[in-house]
Amino acid sequence: MVKRVFIAINLPQETKQKLSAIQRKWPTLPCRWVGSENLHLTLAFLGNLNEKEISKVIGVAQEAGKNIQPFSFSLSKVCCGPGKKMPSRLVWIEGEKSKELAGLKKDLDGLLAEKISYKPDKRDFLSHITLARIKTFNWKRLEPEQRPEIDLEVSFEIPVNSIEIMESQLKRTGAEYLVIESVNL
Repeated sequence: MVKRVFIAINLPQETKQKLSAIQRKWPTLPCRWVGSENLHLTLAFLGNLNEKEISKVIGVAQEAGKNIQPFSFSLSKVCCGPGKKMPSRLVWIEGEKSKELAGLKKDLDGLLAEKISYKPDKRDFLSHITLARIKTFNWKRLEPEQRPEIDLEVSFEIPVNSIEIMESQLKRTGAEYLVIESVNL
């Protein structure tokens, strides 16, 4: 059986609740908000994998997890992104640069490329959590002065004690994410 798989850092429940409160600051924004239960930081999107490949991914996560101690990273700004895309496609919260997070990402990318022929994204890793997907057609229909300014400084410290291998089940109501395996650091 094939599953749509990614590796992520899940957020503490308290952080998810705070991010949900931030989402409510823009109730008329033409977008589809990510449900609080689905808020996470994606480290690697792997696509459709079979059970054998998923087992290899779990092994990769376990190997990468052995090389790093639990750490924290900071989230600092709610804005639209990606930065060079116009019109913006997402509302997200950006993270500060973290050598631990960058190291974990690099280790995962290298091991995944070796074990399952994963092709890492060539763009620089920008830690972010997607809060909403903008409905581009409706956004373009707004006059520039009608578009809300989304630029909010915040301060969240996110503890990272594990990484999760996740399944994304696409449904009519949006994606639903399920933990396949959690790997402690």
